[in-house]
Amino acid sequence: MKPIIKKNAAIPVLLAFFVMGFCDIVGFSTSYIKEDFQLSEAMAGFIPSMVFIWFLFLSVPAALMMNRIGRKKTVQISNIATFAGLLLPFISYSFISCLIAFMLIGIGNTILQVSLNPLLTNVVKGDKITSSITAGQVIKAVSSFVGPFVAMFAVTVLGKWQFLFPIFALVTLMSYLLLASTEIEQEPLETETRPGAVLEAFGLLKDPTILLFFLGIFFVVGVDVGTNTASTKLLIERCGFAVEKAAFGASVYFICRTVGAFLGTFLLARVDEIKYLRINIIFAAISLLHLFVAKNSALIYTGIGGIGFFCASVFSILFSQALKARPEKANEISGFMITAIFGGAVIPPLMGIMTQAIGNQNGSVIIIGLCMAYLIFCSWKAGRK
Repeated sequence: MKPIIKKNAAIPVLLAFFVMGFCDIVGFSTSYIKEDFQLSEAMAGFIPSMVFIWFLFLSVPAALMMNRIGRKKTVQISNIATFAGLLLPFISYSFISCLIAFMLIGIGNTILQVSLNPLLTNVVKGDKITSSITAGQVIKAVSSFVGPFVAMFAVTVLGKWQFLFPIFALVTLMSYLLLASTEIEQEPLETETRPGAVLEAFGLLKDPTILLFFLGIFFVVGVDVGTNTASTKLLIERCGFAVEKAAFGASVYFICRTVGAFLGTFLLARVDEIKYLRINIIFAAISLLHLFVAKNSALIYTGIGGIGFFCASVFSILFSQALKARPEKANEISGFMITAIFGGAVIPPLMGIMTQAIGNQNGSVIIIGLCMAYLIFCSWKAGRK
């Protein structure tokens, strides 16, 4: 499609952040799929892995591909993969089709996470870049927040929760068409890929500071995906909620994360990043401890919301600290740090195994707690010479 929109090119790029949030439907979708196909906790725990494992394998290759074909084309490839994944469960609903669908959504989301922020710098310049990236993250958080409500609408009005997939597929198609019709300045491309570029990126782990923040991102994403997944299950187990009602727990998490991210954009411009990180991690840990004993929905919502709110800015702080540690390797670090999002593939299966072992959802809370313990260590280690 020939580009026809020349002004306000940032708008379709920012709207693509809404598509980025679609990967978070895997949290509450896991409860629906578990119930529909009578899965064990351990088996259900592997469903989020189908989304997040691709960050390990594809982040660096996607960055290299972006250097060859350009940022806009790379974003469009992600839209195609996401669109295909969202249509599949609606066309053929089975456990296998769901796994394949979330694989495609994960592949699309990995490529999108790698390419969208760089594309935003093509249309936003100077001191507006940071605020625009933050705005994009808020849009992503809003997308995550509305997911459970779309599922509830699909169940109550359309009759099946799977109807949320074509709704999101339509939004993805709109994002593709809007971006295709927008003229965006092309960045310089590489004519060839350096031999050993992938190994060079992973070689950054030899730097203790980069390793510290890499693992920090790994575990904060584990907390994020883990809390999103566990929120619904806690309400089902302790309050006897139906899946449709329990999915509201994920919305509480995401709206608190949205508020926390929005507030963080203002506070981080005025306070020390490391102090802000340490304070938020401590309160997030207190919120998690609260979930061990919470027995009614109000208390569970409080704990879930607290984790979402206080962890909202942790990813961006750790990411920026890694960039500041090795500014001469900014491009390599940007692509490599996205790889750490595969923590979302590792933590949920461990939660499922632990929950099955001890017989209740405190198993999930324990695994999230171990992730939080590392984040406390990371926050106190950060900033020290």
